[in-house]
Parts: sequence; C-alpha cells; structure tokens
Amino acid sequence: MAPKKTPRIYTPITSMAQFAQKLASFEDRIAFRWLNKQHEILTMTYAELADRIRREAAGLAAAGLAGKRVAIIGETSVEWVTTYVSVVAAGGVAIPMDRELDSNEIFGFLEIAEADAVVFSSCMNQKFAPLVEGHATVSRVIPISPDETMPESDRVLHFSKLMELGAAEAAKGYQYPPCTNVDRMVEMLFTSGTTGTSKCVMLSERNIVTTVNAACETVNFSCEDRIVSVLPIHHTYELAIMIAGLNYGMNIAINDSLKRVLRNFALFKPTGLILVPLFVTTMYKKIWEEAKKKGKSGLLKMMLKVSHGLRVVNIDLRRKFFKSVNEAFGGSLQKIVCGGAPLNPEIADVFYEFGIQISEGYGITECSPLIAVNPYFAPKRGSVGPAVPSCTVRIDADHKNDAGFDEGEIIAKGTNVMLGYYKNPEATAEAFTEDGWFRTGDVGYMDKDGYIYITGRKKFVIVLENGKNVFPEEIEEYIANQCSVAESVVLARTAADGTLVLTAIVFPKLEDFKDAEDHETIERTIRAEVEKMNKKLVSYKQIRNVEFRYTEFEKTTSRKIKRHLVN
Repeated sequence: MAPKKTPRIYTPITSMAQFAQKLASFEDRIAFRWLNKQHEILTMTYAELADRIRREAAGLAAAGLAGKRVAIIGETSVEWVTTYVSVVAAGGVAIPMDRELDSNEIFGFLEIAEADAVVFSSCMNQKFAPLVEGHATVSRVIPISPDETMPESDRVLHFSKLMELGAAEAAKGYQYPPCTNVDRMVEMLFTSGTTGTSKCVMLSERNIVTTVNAACETVNFSCEDRIVSVLPIHHTYELAIMIAGLNYGMNIAINDSLKRVLRNFALFKPTGLILVPLFVTTMYKKIWEEAKKKGKSGLLKMMLKVSHGLRVVNIDLRRKFFKSVNEAFGGSLQKIVCGGAPLNPEIADVFYEFGIQISEGYGITECSPLIAVNPYFAPKRGSVGPAVPSCTVRIDADHKNDAGFDEGEIIAKGTNVMLGYYKNPEATAEAFTEDGWFRTGDVGYMDKDGYIYITGRKKFVIVLENGKNVFPEEIEEYIANQCSVAESVVLARTAADGTLVLTAIVFPKLEDFKDAEDHETIERTIRAEVEKMNKKLVSYKQIRNVEFRYTEFEKTTSRKIKRHLVN
C-alpha cells in the first residue's frame, strides 16, 4: 500500500531573485552540511545562505558582471549553488558545465556560449591556467580557491575578493534588479558531445521556476527531510531538485566523494535521496552481496515474503525486519527519487519491501528537465507517472501496442520546454513538430489514466546506467579519425550482470594492412588504437569492447548505415 497523499507545503517561486530573498524566511534552519578537508562537518543556515547569495550578486554588480554570461564549473559546493542563484538573480545567464570534459572542449564551449566570465573550483585550477593568458570571450577568471599560478590581475578576480566587493555593495543597500521578463534566457546547457556535435540548450527563467514548482508539487518531500547530494550538480536533474529542496527548506548534505558515499550516508542520515539507476542498482547488489557473505541471503528472501504477506493484512513490520539493510543508508532512509535512465521495476519492488519507496521520474534537458513523476501516493509499476503540472504530454502514435494503447514518440508542450538551441535554428526546428510540440526522441505509450510508459528510444543516443548520455556518432567520428577503421557502429551491449558495455563494431580499413587476410594482426592493431583513443575520452565515453566484421554495413541509398539492422 502506497503512502497517503499529503499536502505539499511550499511557496511557489516566481523568479530567482524572489527565491533568493525567500530563503531568509527559513532563518536558522540548516540549509547545507558538508565536510572540510579535515572531515569535520560544516554547516550553513538559510539566513546565512540568503546573505551569501545577496553579497555575491552585489559583487557581480560591482565587478561589472551583473547581467553577463557566467560559466560555473566544479564539484558540488555551497559556492557552486550560490554562484548559480546569484548570477540569475542579478540578471545574468548561468552556464553550468561538466568538469570531466577535456579543457579544449570546455574552452570551445565557453566560446560558443560567448561566456564573459567563469567561476571554478580548485580541481580546475591547472586545467584553467590557459584562461589567465586569454580567451576569445572570457574576460574575467574567478577561481574559488586560487593557487600560486593565479595571482589577482585585470583578468583574475579571486572569489574572496568578489565577496568583499559584494559585502561593501550590500552594506550600501544593494537590491536585486526587478525581474521584468521571465521568458528571457537565463541558463545555457550543452548536450553531451564535442564542440562540433553538441547543442546548446537555452532555458528561460520561466522554465526554471516552472520545474522547481512542479518538483515541489509532485515529490514527497518536506522541510523536515534530509537529503545527501550525490549526483553532479551541473546536471539539470540534480540542480532542479537541489533548488526545489531549498525551496522546501530541507537540510541538504553534500557528498564529498563517491568512494565515501555509504560512509557519508551513515554520517548524514538522509531521509531521502535523488539518484540515477546506477546508484540504486549498485546499492541493491551490495545488499545481496553482504547477505550472501554472512550466509543470510536465504533468510532475507524469506523475510521479504513474510513482510509482504503481513502487509496484505495491514501489518507493516518492514522497518523492524530490515533494520540492518536501512542502517547501511544511515537508518532513516524512506524514499528515493530516481531518474536519468530506466530502472528495473523488480529492484524498485524489493526496495519497497525494505521500507524504501522509489519514485521514478522522467525528463530531458530540453524540458528543464522534468516531464513526469510516478506519484508516491498512487504509483504504477514500470511507469514514470503522468505529466507534471504545467507540462502536457501526448503520443505521436505510429502503431498500437499489444495492450491496445497508441504507441510512438513521446512529445511534450508546456512552460518547462526550452527556448531552443543557441544559434542553431535548424536543430531547433527539427526538435519541434509543426504545431509546436517538443520531440523527446523517446518512444512509449500512455494508459487510460495518463501514466507514461517508456518502451524505447527513437534517437540512437545511449543512456548509461549513471544517466550519462553517449552519442554514438561522436565516438564513431573519433574512431574514424584515429583508428584504421573504414566504418563503425557504436552501441551498448548488455553484459551478464546487466550492466551496459560500450561496444564498437568495426569494419577495418583493409588497405592499411599488408595482408587483408591476417585478421589476427588487424584486430590486435585496431584494439591497440582504440585503447590509445580511449585515453583522450572521459571514462563514460570509452569503448570497452571491440567486435569485428569484414564486410561493409548495409546502407541506405544516401549511404547511411542502417543502424536498426546492426545487432
């Protein structure tokens, strides 16, 4: 039996400036907890957070950066969050970026977005040293924790100095500029890909506040909840839920390392988590591995059956039966919101028997990102739920499925849908139907109650378990340029343990070899070339397996490989 529907207690936000000021109303409640280098817990109240954001916005104004485009790069931190909010609240455009990207890709994206400044954490100091020398668009470099290679100069403004400037302006009575146009662009996000293949998504202030309010309205959280931020903050999914959590007045702890995530769960004792399926699956495997190690896997299976039977007659002993399981997550975990990729429904079923409800959501960056959430009070197995408020979903059907429902591409419309792709009218036009609906590229159907079920992807993008998107064409381009390969198709194979393995099926460039029949030499050479290529790619884009074929791929009349025939 699902939890009962409870009132959503929050104040809808209308702009980031209003949000920034509203935070002070939570006064001495703890907004953030995090660990310093000595692994001591530091805290920040909501009153302190609101003051920090106002001072930073004032500092941007004093430095001539109010209303400018500011990139933010680094691990999750209080400074990352305050910078994002203050840039938008001060009338500017925030550009969250992936710190795992190669520095040349980052510099290229900064140029495409015409960024005026970049704020970055200490983990980026070495990568960003060239920015001090100059860049086509970036005029101010703002290191949060500068090292000796970044003394202050006309181009380098230390973050501490920015805050000093802000404190002086705030003392003079600095006020946020009025929000006169919620449809202006306030955020630029790059889809996965190189500077040549990636698209820059433009989000408006209306997009952002719409998504935050929709999350607050649909997700089962309250000001009494504690969460631990685990996912990369530059992802729209994590960022939207982070802002929604602050809008609730929740206590948010920041995980400092994936290696210590379970230790930090024990330390911060979350009541809720925001995760992607990879984390949930990993946690699930560890539970069973630990039970097997202790010789209790059989007992655990029996207890699951007994617990389920008792709940049928309204006796709920899950927290008592599975206390040891829950203690692995700090002992207080009650709910998980999971999105970014499909989750195995059987895993969600078992977690529910453990006393932890998983609500699966669905979204895409271009929808800022929230489209649907499976409601905590009326979930349907295998569904991502109905569309969230302010978003409408329909199916661009091309057939009926076995259940008799129309099935086809999922398309969406609403105030959560992006403005378009920056300086890319062709891609923007392709992304929308003639009557203005956004094409998600996902295939699915809706039942009679409006619950959405995703059955596949129309596009060839590969969604890994960690929610990362891999564009096959991008990797194939690398292979073509750096390996003795005439043609290739990149896809994801499912390994025996259920994980996805990025695999390249290649047709060798036979003319590059002395003996076209010496397959052993050809394959050894190409595998070595792929290994060398991998070193230039971020880990999630690296090819883990290479398969060979010695005939060309079947193609269309326009010489495009028929991907749907490759298996």
